[in-house]
Amino acid sequence: MSAQHTIAARPSQAAWPMQVLRAVAVLHVAALLFQAVTAGMLLSSPGGRGLHAASGMALAVIGLLHLAAAILVWRPGRGPAAFIAPAALLLVFTIVAAVLGEMHVKTVHLPLGVLLFGGGVAQLIRVMARPGAK
Repeated sequence: MSAQHTIAARPSQAAWPMQVLRAVAVLHVAALLFQAVTAGMLLSSPGGRGLHAASGMALAVIGLLHLAAAILVWRPGRGPAAFIAPAALLLVFTIVAAVLGEMHVKTVHLPLGVLLFGGGVAQLIRVMARPGAK
């Protein structure tokens, strides 16, 4: 294999972690939006509480996937580590919001949910704005 082929092969090999991060960031924001929808269902339907709790658990799993994808961009992908801290904070705040929700501390749970959505959108914008986003 010539040097030309080696150089041409590297970008596609390094690009997959960033593509995974982009996909997971979109999924994370969609899950955060769905969590807000299920919060509204708490007020209008008897099964709303169970759906909100289940989607909260799914949100925590997606947050963990988001953090793993951010780490993959950094280590094997040789990309920036700048996505790790926001992904970790989103995960920590998701867990805190879940605990507060279970404790029925709505005065902190609701604003934290809004903060999570804003943080998720901000992270999505940062992830999609990276060079090579197509």
